[in-house]
Amino acid sequence: MYSTMQDVQLTVSRILEHGMRIHGKSTITTWTGEPEPQRRTFAETGARAHQLAGALRDELGVTGDQRVATLMWNNAEHVEAYFAIPSMGAVLHTLNLRLPPEQLVWIVNHAADRVVIVNGSLLPLLAPLLPHLPTIEHVVVTGPGDRSVLAGAAPRVHDYEELIAGRPTTYDWPELDERSAAAMCYTSGTTGDPKGVVYSHRSIYLHSMQVNMAESMGLTAKDTTLVVVPQFHVNAWGLPHATFMTGINMLMPDRFLQPAPLADMIERERPTHAAAVPTIWQGLLAEVTANPRDLSSMAQVTIGGAACPPSLMEAYDKLGVRLCHAWGMTETSPLGTMAHPPAGLTADEEWPYRVTQGRFPAGVEARLVGPGGEHLPWDGESAGELEVRGTWIAGAYYSGTDGEPLRPEDKFSEDGWLKTGDVGVISADGFLTLTDRAKDVIKSGGEWISSVELENALMAHPEVAEAAVVAVPDDRWGERPLATVVLKEGSTADYETLKAFLATEGGIAKWQLPERWAVVPAVPKTSVGKFDKKVIRKQYAQGELDVTRLS
Repeated sequence: MYSTMQDVQLTVSRILEHGMRIHGKSTITTWTGEPEPQRRTFAETGARAHQLAGALRDELGVTGDQRVATLMWNNAEHVEAYFAIPSMGAVLHTLNLRLPPEQLVWIVNHAADRVVIVNGSLLPLLAPLLPHLPTIEHVVVTGPGDRSVLAGAAPRVHDYEELIAGRPTTYDWPELDERSAAAMCYTSGTTGDPKGVVYSHRSIYLHSMQVNMAESMGLTAKDTTLVVVPQFHVNAWGLPHATFMTGINMLMPDRFLQPAPLADMIERERPTHAAAVPTIWQGLLAEVTANPRDLSSMAQVTIGGAACPPSLMEAYDKLGVRLCHAWGMTETSPLGTMAHPPAGLTADEEWPYRVTQGRFPAGVEARLVGPGGEHLPWDGESAGELEVRGTWIAGAYYSGTDGEPLRPEDKFSEDGWLKTGDVGVISADGFLTLTDRAKDVIKSGGEWISSVELENALMAHPEVAEAAVVAVPDDRWGERPLATVVLKEGSTADYETLKAFLATEGGIAKWQLPERWAVVPAVPKTSVGKFDKKVIRKQYAQGELDVTRLS
């Protein structure tokens, strides 16, 4: 028996048209650094997306599934590209502007990008790369910036506003297969070359629906979300698409990502929600502690990309801002879990749930795999590598224009599950607690030490701003933890004090306490704001750290 339901393709264009028509008065506010930010309604944004699609087709010759890259901050024009490019049948390729130049070159050439849309302020980054990007035929520049740096560049250069000016505000979107490519992101390439993840229209549509579920971000047209997480980082965690589904207003920070302007945005524009990695909220906390601002409008903050220290949650609780842990990765679109406690609990009873990575939503299946390949129980104690599968989970990597999809054995199981590289436990009611990345677990004398647990305990000390812990070689135990700490200005804490704090306040077992310590000016970060532990390990190996060894 067949169903009697209509078969309608789940495409990005349908999200766009819904947002334009049903939520046309919702707004995208882009911070400009001027007295007044730029404001644009969803209806206006959608009309400009139609114009951009027409220009890409008629003026730049994008007629199929060619890749159109963006090298842009979070702003209204980037949202227009988010919708125009996949809706017309091309593939949106967001470029991570914080990657090293050689990785950007590799990624653009591997994807065979044909057009790049770039913010004018980022032209000094793009211009030196163009001689090494033979597939780029057109550069489209939006916003202020010195165009002279492009003089002599081989690609044709266009002004964004001139390109779309006067064009029809309607475009006849093709009826696409929902399983065709809509967008692509590359992993940060911390080991080996970056890997391309290609999202389908279907996966984006279903992921957007999940973002809007009450058990996820649960926002409505009454809300305004401050989208700090970059649009080049896993589709800005799905927010631009989800907002057009439900009419959520967007506040876009553009290039103004420093703590002071972010605090000003929050106080002035009164967003009810925000999304970013922990380092953003650590910087903002320091700013509002030194220069108080009113953050009370933000009922909820989605925090992910790295483990959030419980001490940071507690600090924001005192400000009336609730941080909600989420877990995901480029390969999971990225929503994998969110840490909303079960109903009916007191604040004290909620806390053990809030400090987990959260519970799996419908659409994401999970399992834990032990070192021998055995599947482990969900008992909150059995630790193994997390594997996932689902409707918005990658099943392969992009291998290039002529190759079959890549399914490396270290990334995918024989039966198609994604190996996340995260080690943790799952409770009987489906709450995930990650104890470490598999590559960051400290293997000491046959036992495992969680670097994340040590970091969280250290960052609970009132005089510690940041802390990162890595494994270093040890003649007796194989590996031991090295603690690198960033002390707050004026701190008088010494290593013995911090070690004692770990034992007494942090509850860390004596055998897990670090013997090696170093104060650093800042913890190295990856292009998406995570602690870059490979840099710390390299600094230690090359003797670049001033390490003190305690007994």
